[in-house]
Parts: sequence; structure tokens; C-alpha cells
Amino acid sequence: MPIAPVYITRTSSFMPNEPVSNDEMEPLLGQVGERASRARRMVLRSNQITSRHYAIDKTTGKHNYTNAQLGAEAVRGLLDAEFGLGDIGCLVASTTIADQLIPSHASMVHGELGAPACEVAGTTGVCACGMSALKYAYMNVLGGLHSKAVATASEAASYTMQGQNFAPEIDHQLAELEQNPEIAFEKDFLRWMLSDGAGAVLLEQQVPAGQRALRIEWLDILSYANEMDTCMYAGARKNADGSLTGWQQVSRDECQQDSLLAVKQDVKQLNANITHYTVEKPLRQLQQKYGIKPEDIDHFLPHYSSAYFRDKLADGLRAAEFVIPEERWFTNLATKGNTGSASMYIMLDEIFRSGRLQPGEKILCYVPESGRFAVAYMLLTVV
Repeated sequence: MPIAPVYITRTSSFMPNEPVSNDEMEPLLGQVGERASRARRMVLRSNQITSRHYAIDKTTGKHNYTNAQLGAEAVRGLLDAEFGLGDIGCLVASTTIADQLIPSHASMVHGELGAPACEVAGTTGVCACGMSALKYAYMNVLGGLHSKAVATASEAASYTMQGQNFAPEIDHQLAELEQNPEIAFEKDFLRWMLSDGAGAVLLEQQVPAGQRALRIEWLDILSYANEMDTCMYAGARKNADGSLTGWQQVSRDECQQDSLLAVKQDVKQLNANITHYTVEKPLRQLQQKYGIKPEDIDHFLPHYSSAYFRDKLADGLRAAEFVIPEERWFTNLATKGNTGSASMYIMLDEIFRSGRLQPGEKILCYVPESGRFAVAYMLLTVV
């Protein structure tokens, strides 16, 4: 018996406050130490991000949205007279770092919305957790458990990127940044790359009459944590043997002194493995599983954290014998920044509303995650 299709019928994104230019970043986030960052310009030159959004009021310098409120605003962007809060059968919300440890981020988003009782679930991780949320919603509709489900992902990275949270820069690293841009994946690097935002999608069993939609052909998520140690982390210290010492295992003083709550990256591990584990290895597997061909892809939506990785991604596609011409690539990294788990939602919303999609076209979405190396791929057809 054939499985009934599932469609993304609505998309939404919410970017808090006005865009923040490169020159506005440090005053808004706060300076670390007694002098301005000497790494900022080098990092921005490498990632090629020109503007982003923060949940910070430029006038007061204070946060004016919580992470949960960002997610709720994205969901509200799906609503109108034809689809209201009471029509949501299942709500799935995702983020990397929630506003609190408990309750769950998903419960907080539901509470912010004030929606009637419904099934609520949450996913967490790094970038790919947003796709895990989408898959949970997809499976609910696919299985006939709900006729309508909403998935949302949001990030409020600016809370952790505030200057007061970071120890002063280490001067001897700065000369290395010019020669090896990937070394900038230290705490200071992430301050000039991560940003805030949220997105949401509505999934339905049927497409409303006269409306364009995106049919989900498949959505696969692969973890390689069985092969790889942790690469990107927060709330822990990475030990020489690759294991983590979590924040609960140390004193509160030690937690502050070592900036354990700051987001960190194992740069050498990232640079050596990200292409192999998120492009070459999984794409070969997916080609065999689904018979997909690069010439069938009309639009490629890649999530990458920095333009520095664009060429590496292209190299990985060539190695996997899955070359997609770059004129078919679509990204809004330069103007929206890296919004982590929300990035794909924000890209989908922009291209869905652009008017450029034509019926029958195929969209391949790619979301890598360096937490402990995972990747999500999704194939969509415009209908």
C-alpha cells in the first residue's frame, strides 16, 4: 500500500530587531577585556557575513526576546484566518541552547503561544536538531496521527556570546588566524558568526486548492557519533582522550574560570572530518538508497557556518561524484548569519516566498552538524 504524501504548505521566519552590521556587533555584544577584538575583522572576512540579527534592543542594549519567544513568533507567522492555533495537532520545537534546563524548550514555546492542548515534543543538539524536529512532525502526519503538524527551530546565541561571558583573547593565536582561518574556530570566532533567528513550517496531508507546496520525498538523518569524538560543545571540558567532563562534575568556580558554558569547537577535528562525514560518506549511501542524481536537483540549499567552507563543500560533492553547479545553490548566510538549527527553516522560507520555484522542481537540503558529527538531507518536490 503506497504511503500518502506529506506537504510543507506554509513557511515562516522571524528575525528579531533590525539587522546588525559588522561594525555594530562588538558594541552590541560587549567588548571582551580592555581592547576591541583583533580577530573580528579576520573572522568576518573569512565567513563573509555582512549582517545578522540579535534578540537585543539596539537602544537599550538589553535582550528583548527569549529563545522560546523567538520560536513562538515564527509559529505565529504561519497563522491566518484559515489556519489558527487550535488547528495544530502536533507542535515540535527545537534549539541548541534553551533558555533553561527544564522545562523543555518545546513546552516553553507552547506556553508562549497559548495554543490549545496538543501533542508537544522537543529536540535538541546543534544544527541538525532542527531537522529532527521537522522529521518528528513529518512522521506524525505520514502515519496519520495528525492531519496538521508544526515544526519550529530557534536560536538565541547572543545570550551566550555576550562579552561578559568570555575570558580575554590569547594574543599568540592572532598571527595564526591570518595563515589558518580555521584556527579562528575558538570562542572569539563564534562571537562573530553565530546569530539569532527562528523559522517554522506547517506540514499537512493535503495541499489547499490553488496553493503551492513542497512535497517531502524523504528526510534522512545520520549520526556518526559511533566513530567520532565530540567536536562542538558547551557546558563541558574536552579531555585529552576525547571524553567530556560536564559542568555538573566541577565546582561552580571552576565552571566560570574555564568558561565551560561557552560554545567551543575542536578546530583540527572539524577541518579534518566535516566534509568526509557530512558529504562524501552519506551522499554515497543516499545515492544507493534513493537513486538520486545531481542533474535532477534544481535547487541546492546547503547550511554551512562560514563561506570558508563553501569550497570544501564543493570538493566534497566532487569526491562523492554528486556535483551540483553552484548557480543552483541557494544560501542567505551573508544577510541572515548562522542561525544554527533554524538556518534551514529560514532558507526555505526565503526561497518559498521568492517566486522562483516552479512545479516539478527538486530541492535538496543539506544540514551538517559538528557536535559529534551528524548530517541531515531532505529532498523536496515543488507542487
